[in-house]
Amino acid sequence: MMKNKKITRKISQGMYVLTTNGGGCIVDAVSQISAGDSPLISVAVMKTNYTNELMHNNNKFAISVLGHDVDPNIIKTFGFNSMRDINKFDNVEYKVECDLNIVNDSLGYMILEKVDTIENDTHTLFIGRLIEADLYKDEPAMTYNYYQEHKDEFIKVQTENNKTAWVCTVCGYVYYGDVLPDDFKCPMCGVSKELFERKSS
Repeated sequence: MMKNKKITRKISQGMYVLTTNGGGCIVDAVSQISAGDSPLISVAVMKTNYTNELMHNNNKFAISVLGHDVDPNIIKTFGFNSMRDINKFDNVEYKVECDLNIVNDSLGYMILEKVDTIENDTHTLFIGRLIEADLYKDEPAMTYNYYQEHKDEFIKVQTENNKTAWVCTVCGYVYYGDVLPDDFKCPMCGVSKELFERKSS
């Protein structure tokens, strides 16, 4: 067993809204992997996420870069809901570029044409070539570390009275029960039980 895999949180990552035809979600693992006028950008999406299925079925996708002052509703809407259950775009302001929905409350966006996919055990790495982009505000982007440090400001987790709750420290998902099963994984973000905190009301 590893001594403490929380060190992986020190890998520099950001907070983005990934959109494609039919839906979208919050992602953090985005990287530029080539240079030039039309660089390649990669994004990793969990296989259990509905957006992963949509990405496989579409040829284009967009990435909106979130800033420090983003409306918390965007993180809640795209991070803690599924397009199987709600239309996320009913809850946020957006515009359409290259036939893709782009979140207005962002620092800017990138539109990419999918050129390759790489599968691993938990995620799919989608690689796209940049075909359009715009910068709205030249301000610091939200890093994953910033989100973790200010998570309580972005996510107001409310638990039910007289119930023992286990709250995911990564995404805010709440599990009710006296104990967490040994093999429990967060159904929203996939982390193991070690990253849940017990809250009693």
